[in-house]
Amino acid sequence: MTPQTILITGCSSGIGLDTARRLKSLGWTVFASCRAETDCTRRIEEGFAAPQLDYEDPDSIARCAQEVLAQTGGTLDAVFHNGAYALPGPIEDIPADGMRAQFEANFLGWHDLNRHLIPAMRVQGRGRILFNSSVLGIVGMKYRGPYVATKFALEGYADVLRMEMAETGIQVVLIEPGPIETDFRKNAIQQFEKWVDWQSSARRAQYEASLLDMLRKGGSSGVQWPASAVTDAVEKALTARRAKPRYRVTTPTYMMALAKRILPTRALDWLLSKA
Repeated sequence: MTPQTILITGCSSGIGLDTARRLKSLGWTVFASCRAETDCTRRIEEGFAAPQLDYEDPDSIARCAQEVLAQTGGTLDAVFHNGAYALPGPIEDIPADGMRAQFEANFLGWHDLNRHLIPAMRVQGRGRILFNSSVLGIVGMKYRGPYVATKFALEGYADVLRMEMAETGIQVVLIEPGPIETDFRKNAIQQFEKWVDWQSSARRAQYEASLLDMLRKGGSSGVQWPASAVTDAVEKALTARRAKPRYRVTTPTYMMALAKRILPTRALDWLLSKA
């Protein structure tokens, strides 16, 4: 039997890498793409095909898609959109260019890659498009505005794409993790320091008193699940005869989905402000 093929983005570490290793062990041909060439080299040394892909670079998106399809003879069983980052901070302090960069990396680049891959999936009459969303695609939380905005956009995008692909054999799936043990928070503070001029903010005193410390620690501490919890959901979504539209991962995701459904808006705001 010909191995199934999948392109996974964001495989430098964390969820992407864990998923790539699991699927490779199960016999999949995995294209483990990374943003940085050095990370691609590490994946190649591990035995993966590892095309470079930066969601903020349309040329790299096109090259990655062309490289993958060239190596598979023009077919692809699945793509798992995973590469993303967060730009934390109060929305009023996020410059427009920072917000644009966040949408390029977390949303528009994903759409661009789909536009390169969907034609091949249409021809073969099947395929699965998986999006790594978040509990923050279900509810918003303070000081995470740009990331929340991209995930809310992604949730709506995936819902529409799922309906539009219904007659093509292409299944569209949202994976919705809560707190996962990755380098995500460490990478987020780098984006904060790049984009946010907190010393000129109306909130400067708040930053100095507590907000800087909170942002650097990633918010409240609590239980975090291993990346393998997300990999489990991805494996289910790829192997089910008919994948579910959503796979929720971690207890907080289920709790927040329930809270959003049953609580009035102001009560939900109060609950989320305590998180």
